[in-house]
Amino acid sequence: MSAAKKRRQPTVRVTPATSAILSNGSVIELVRTLDRSATRFALWEQGTCRPVEWFVDDAGRVRVPFQADNSLIANEVVLLPSWHEAYDSQQDLLSEIHTFISTYVALSESFARIVRAYVLLTWVFDAFNELPYLRVQGDFGSGKTRFLQVVGPICYRPLFASGASSTSAVFHLLDSIGGTLIVDEADFRFSDETADMAKVLNNGNIRGMPVLRAQVMRQREFEPRAFAVFSPKLVAMRGRYADRGLESRFLTETMRTSRLSDDMPVHLPSSFPRAALDLRNKLLRYRFDTWAKHSPNETLLDRTYAPRLNQVALPLLSIIEDEDERAALYEAIVEHAAITHLQDDYIWECGDP
Repeated sequence: MSAAKKRRQPTVRVTPATSAILSNGSVIELVRTLDRSATRFALWEQGTCRPVEWFVDDAGRVRVPFQADNSLIANEVVLLPSWHEAYDSQQDLLSEIHTFISTYVALSESFARIVRAYVLLTWVFDAFNELPYLRVQGDFGSGKTRFLQVVGPICYRPLFASGASSTSAVFHLLDSIGGTLIVDEADFRFSDETADMAKVLNNGNIRGMPVLRAQVMRQREFEPRAFAVFSPKLVAMRGRYADRGLESRFLTETMRTSRLSDDMPVHLPSSFPRAALDLRNKLLRYRFDTWAKHSPNETLLDRTYAPRLNQVALPLLSIIEDEDERAALYEAIVEHAAITHLQDDYIWECGDP
């Protein structure tokens, strides 16, 4: 074949991807091999899983994995499962999450209950249209960063950022990679950065509310672009946000500076990454098993509470199967809803927050 004919042949454009839910019910997730040398897709279809190197999405686009040498993956800004692993039941999985977290970080009993349910929620968050956020708050030395270091790696496709990160990078990370945003030192010092992060947090708990930003094109023209920022989020900060509406999206634990118990390590041990990976693999199987089964169940709500609290609570309540666990979780949510610090009561008779 001549060089001219080769040039005239159409080329197939491929696009990197991390996951997909196809119209036939298949679930596709990006995984990284145990030796960290390669990435591939795990395709869950009709109760079985197999590795694939590419797939065609519902829009007809050919999707390929983000490569293992991508700086975000190689430097573990993004953490992935290696494959799926079996688990016994949801309650056993919740217990395993609780044991894993409590080995490394001290939380109140009620917040620990919220956190283990939230970890599960991150793995099926895209079955819902609205989400709460988790936040730990306190002074230096109170364990905020340790909380993110421990809980973040077992969430769904965690993306690690900090107050020093470019907010532009956060927009692009969420839009292209997706997953759970983990933000340390979220007390942004400059007003522009604070405003940009507030956009991510204000828009990011509701599906279909992208952030619009103008980008300069090659011709020096500005073109608006929509960035998808809907995702679970874990935040650590010293203070609070001035926006009461934004504050009401958080379930917050105030961390206290205290002496570590004798059996709690000062530094995370070398065994920690593998333990987190093993749990991520079980949680990937949980996603495969249950994603299609989840949806908001408003019959679980107590309508004597204000709408915002119920909005925050509903996704967490909807994924929990055990009735006693669900009731205890509801009590914990009421205790830790950030807006309870801003008004005397959360009962609906007191008015809409």
